[in-house]
Amino acid sequence: MPFIHTRTSCALTAEQETALKTRLGQAITLVPGKSEQYLMLDFSQQCHLYFQGDGDKPAAFVEVMLYGTAPDSAYDALTGAITRILSEELGIPASRIYVEYQETSHWGWNGSNF
Repeated sequence: MPFIHTRTSCALTAEQETALKTRLGQAITLVPGKSEQYLMLDFSQQCHLYFQGDGDKPAAFVEVMLYGTAPDSAYDALTGAITRILSEELGIPASRIYVEYQETSHWGWNGSNF
């Protein structure tokens, strides 16, 4: 049950959003037991993101929420993939992307909890 919320300072075209959706759906499989089947995505664009005091350069903040836990190596691989995806699709430098991970033991879906 992963959820990825991506905030970007830039605008997204429909084509870019589709590419991000597809590529993040593939990237989530880097985390053992996770797949696109239950992945939920949210894109917030044109956010006022200031990094190192500068709001004029593109930046992104990505939250990845997971039911359960994952090894550090999976998070390392997913961070690399997310950074590549945003750099290639949106031109955001890797040095201006933060990725946060949250693990939870409680996740509700379809009227009940896991």
